[in-house]
Amino acid sequence: MDAPVAVERSAAQFSRAGDSRGPQRPGGANRLGHFWSSLGPGIVTGAADDDPSGIATYSIAGAQYGTAFLWTALFTWPLMIAVQTMCARIGMVTGQGIAGALRAKFPRSLLLVAATALFAANTINVGADLTGMADAAQLLTGIDSRVWVMVLGIAIGAATIRLRYVVLAKGLKWFAFALVAYVVTALYVGPHWSTVARDTFVPKIPALGGAWATLVAILGTTISPYLFFWQASQEVEEEKAMGRRRLSDRVGAKPYELTTRNIDIGIGTFFSNAAMFFIILATALTLHRAGMTTLQTSREVAEALRPLAGRFASLLYTVGLLGAGALAIPTLAGSGAYAFAEIFRWRQGMDEPYQRAPGFYAAFICSIAIGAALNILAVNPVSALYWAAVINGVLAPFLLVGILIAASDRDVMHGQRSPLVGRLIVGATAVIMFGAAIGMFVV
Repeated sequence: MDAPVAVERSAAQFSRAGDSRGPQRPGGANRLGHFWSSLGPGIVTGAADDDPSGIATYSIAGAQYGTAFLWTALFTWPLMIAVQTMCARIGMVTGQGIAGALRAKFPRSLLLVAATALFAANTINVGADLTGMADAAQLLTGIDSRVWVMVLGIAIGAATIRLRYVVLAKGLKWFAFALVAYVVTALYVGPHWSTVARDTFVPKIPALGGAWATLVAILGTTISPYLFFWQASQEVEEEKAMGRRRLSDRVGAKPYELTTRNIDIGIGTFFSNAAMFFIILATALTLHRAGMTTLQTSREVAEALRPLAGRFASLLYTVGLLGAGALAIPTLAGSGAYAFAEIFRWRQGMDEPYQRAPGFYAAFICSIAIGAALNILAVNPVSALYWAAVINGVLAPFLLVGILIAASDRDVMHGQRSPLVGRLIVGATAVIMFGAAIGMFVV
């Protein structure tokens, strides 16, 4: 049977069945437990946004400009919600990831260019994140960071490949709580709340050199292309874990499922941006106040925090780096693998054994291996992250336009298009990201 026919027939059956697809909405005492168990992709994707390289970006912003950029955490929150909700809806309704949905609207050659750029940027970030985690591990253990790069890279790669999706998803969800470390760190230092409130609710860009570049870096770190692909692909993984192995079984989504995911994404992005807010705040209260504005890596930040805020604050910051990296690296490597797999129609999925999905896992392993090699070869992490930011800054707005086109198409979305408000916000986000990309090159 042809795939379009199967999809059409499944959609018709779903309509006639009157929401018979999947588990029914629970009632009574089981509702809260079912709701908690249904959370995951939104929380994991949101928390993965605060990877070690992102933590370094926010820390440097706080060190250089104090609390001046606190408003960006509030500003980017609704943008993240709209973008991630649209990506989740594409995955839930079409039964495919972002690349699979875009394949219906754009030529494969164009998607391949985008996937290659995504893979390159993600791999650079994997390398930077492994460096951040290894530096944190060295601070805790005294063992050389180059050893930790190899140990962590192999451990994360092996765990992602060997574990079933359900186990991996639960583990990643709990790693998200590592971000609480940054909230505790900022509160431990003790902020001046009137200044915090002013800089949170009254946006401004400091009239200092490099401020615009810092704003571009924050936007590019917060609204990153790899999150688009990961969010949609995890919706597909969730459905596969429920037994919906065929594409035709995954077409369409119930209102309750969409609402639950919207809440999930709202919670995930809230904690992501709250962590971003408190990272900027913690470093503003310590490093900026002490005049230490030239730090360039998360390791330098962690070492500088110790004499200024005490060993406890430095320890929390370091532990947060390890947890954030363990969460982000599978996300970074996985999103590129999903993109290639859907473009070339490879078998894919975290529950597939390696022998059945060699292309998918090869892309995943290559991303981690090359990222680790960047560290072993002593590639400058600051320069590497700059080029990753350039790639993401150019790629993100174009991807957002493609996602918006797909999410607005009745045929692609099987009659369940994204709501108008969401489309307007994502459109505005694309415009903002185009402006940020242009500004990056001007600066």
